[in-house]
Amino acid sequence: MKVLVPVKRVIDYNVKVRVKADQTGVDLANVKMSMNPFDEIAVEEAIRLKKVSPMR
Repeated sequence: MKVLVPVKRVIDYNVKVRVKADQTGVDLANVKMSMNPFDEIAVEEAIRLKKVSPMR
């Protein structure tokens, strides 16, 4: 079985988000990025599936 898990990099959820001065978006300078927490769960589940039914 092959499992593909798409992962997205997002702003760390512990960081306070700041809006740019010109109000055009989020200020990404000096912001810690991390993996989407829901993607982390999906990766863990894919690993569990791999252990239960290994590829042939």
